[in-house]
Amino acid sequence: MIEKINKIKEELAGLKAANAAEVEQLRIKYLSKRGEISLLMNDFRSVPAEQKRELGQKLNELKNYATERINALKESFAAQADNAAADIDLTRTATPMPVGSRHPLSTVKNDMLRIFAGMGFTIAEGPEIEDDWHVFSSLNFPADHPARDMQDTFFIARNPADILLRTHTSSVQTRVMEKTQPPIRIVCPGRVYRNEAISARAHCFFHQVEGLYIDKNVSFADLKQVLLYFAKEMFGAQTKIRLRPSYFPFTEPSAEMDISCDLCGGKGCAFCKGTGWVEILGCGMVDPNVLEACGIDSKVYSGYAFGMGIERITNLKYRVKDLRMFSENDVRFLQEFEAAR
Repeated sequence: MIEKINKIKEELAGLKAANAAEVEQLRIKYLSKRGEISLLMNDFRSVPAEQKRELGQKLNELKNYATERINALKESFAAQADNAAADIDLTRTATPMPVGSRHPLSTVKNDMLRIFAGMGFTIAEGPEIEDDWHVFSSLNFPADHPARDMQDTFFIARNPADILLRTHTSSVQTRVMEKTQPPIRIVCPGRVYRNEAISARAHCFFHQVEGLYIDKNVSFADLKQVLLYFAKEMFGAQTKIRLRPSYFPFTEPSAEMDISCDLCGGKGCAFCKGTGWVEILGCGMVDPNVLEACGIDSKVYSGYAFGMGIERITNLKYRVKDLRMFSENDVRFLQEFEAAR
């Protein structure tokens, strides 16, 4: 038995393992209930009484030595696992994630702002929850104007003051005019809300970019030249514009602007309904009443304003037939615009 003990001890001294699984196999081989040391313990029962003390002591020493050697191997592999785990970036995704792209409305909005920035316009923003003064009264809307009715506007509170979701970003223009003396040259991008039935051609919220320029001796010719430059930059150098008389409470005179249809070259097609022209925005000279309401002397200063829907411009560039697709976040739809990011 002593020879067996010495032999096992020599094996334990040279014990090696390549991984944690091999360490477990060694534990089973030496320390399990059917392991080699346990078999020696069973043989110990038949040892003469005068040898039991010496052999018992050696068996206990062997068992302790085997336990120490196997635990040492376990600890070495546990330390290696900890070091490997420390090298892992737990903030990374489990699998590579595809690179996303900008939303088409964001892409077009950024293009629009870039064009106007090149002409000296700065960006101004304001709250989406507004009061009646900034959305309607300061912009020369009569008290009985249909836009004040619940069918067009989302009112949040009616007393003591009308609080509502802005129906246009013109409210940002009035806030700037109240706090800033001319010259003023701003564009106001943002989301607006109107109480309309949702369909392929309309939505209860959409996005606008409006512009305002106020200074001495500003004329309609200045407005026309700015809009012509914008149209050519946005839709191509071959683009033509035309201005048609219209009406807006906050501008006088007012006009709507069309661009030549780039599908048919102005000859007439289904997209432009045979006219050769497509409407894109409204504009005009700022009404003197608006200037006075905002604390600007209308006898010294004049200005122009314009506004357009970002969805409208995006539709013209990419021919999106259903307006609802812009807000549904369908990844398949958004992936079509990756090349435009």
